[in-house]
Amino acid sequence: MGFRKKNKSPPVLSHEFVIQNHADMVSCLAMIILLGLMFEVTAKFAIMFITVQYNVTQVLDERNEPVNLYQYGPKDVATVFFYLLIAVILHALIQEYILDKMNRRLHLSKTKHSKFNESGQLAAFYLFSFIWGCSILTAEDFATNPTFLWEGYPHTHMVFQVKFFYICQIAYWLHALPELYFQKVRKEDIPRQLYYICLYVVHITGAYVLNLHRLGLVLLVPHYLVELLFHASRLFYFSDENKQKGFTLWALLFVIARLLTLTLSVLTFGFGLPRTENQGFSLAEGNFNVLTIRMTCLAAICLTQAWMMWKFINFQLKKWREHSQNQASKRKTVSPKSKPHKREPTRGGAANGIVKSEDKTSPRARKTKTS
Repeated sequence: MGFRKKNKSPPVLSHEFVIQNHADMVSCLAMIILLGLMFEVTAKFAIMFITVQYNVTQVLDERNEPVNLYQYGPKDVATVFFYLLIAVILHALIQEYILDKMNRRLHLSKTKHSKFNESGQLAAFYLFSFIWGCSILTAEDFATNPTFLWEGYPHTHMVFQVKFFYICQIAYWLHALPELYFQKVRKEDIPRQLYYICLYVVHITGAYVLNLHRLGLVLLVPHYLVELLFHASRLFYFSDENKQKGFTLWALLFVIARLLTLTLSVLTFGFGLPRTENQGFSLAEGNFNVLTIRMTCLAAICLTQAWMMWKFINFQLKKWREHSQNQASKRKTVSPKSKPHKREPTRGGAANGIVKSEDKTSPRARKTKTS
């Protein structure tokens, strides 16, 4: 892990060396790109990596002042690459100065340690993205008018915040691929993480390239809220196994988010886009409003939601089985209270070393009787 001091350094350029110092090497590469701004010869290439490209100035009818809008293009690959490096650096900082310190205090097992690191990283990202997405939706009034999702399609122009949001989203999920190697993720966990990383990359990139960034943003915000709640609940569960109330709220919101995603997707691809004026396919105009693409996008979203619901149902059944097994084991360990058996009197009426007489008369009466 980067930024970590080791007493014994591994051989240079070995796997262990790259894993321990990957954040330092990535930081050097990012600094080289930033230093390119200082020289006139390399400045035009460095700007392509750092700043958002394809700026278009337009004067809207509602405002007399010119507004800076943005389109997408091939140069966005360089911008995504630079912010991928930034994501790797931030990942290492969160891991080193927050998660590792918490792991030392909790003394988790290897399995829980890996899941704790995963949830810690994703919870921080989901929180940041949810707040950022809500601020964009509030500023653009996306939520007040549902027809805004398809009116005026193709939406080839974006404000700075929307384009930068998508650039950072694509960069983050692409950086998660090499992190599987840098974080030494267990082999049994790699397929599960690869599934959702690839789904994020495909869906977010598809919404960005097909000029469906409005729909993509509206669907990402509630989804990130649900995922934030799940990973935050898992972090609390690892700190104290009695804290499980967050999973109940997450289960409820998870189903609501899936229904909301399906409803907005069917409304956009099934009813909204087919009724817009711009019908047809044109790469130059960024218009992809044809039946084949609409049905492909809708099928991809529906299949993804069905797969997520299938995983959700299996997860709930697994938890229910574990809970029932724990309850059964607790009942077996707690044996029923046995009734105390009366001990038979020993010879001579002695029990536990105490001599008992069955004559209930007082000692004085017995004395007079014997005399």
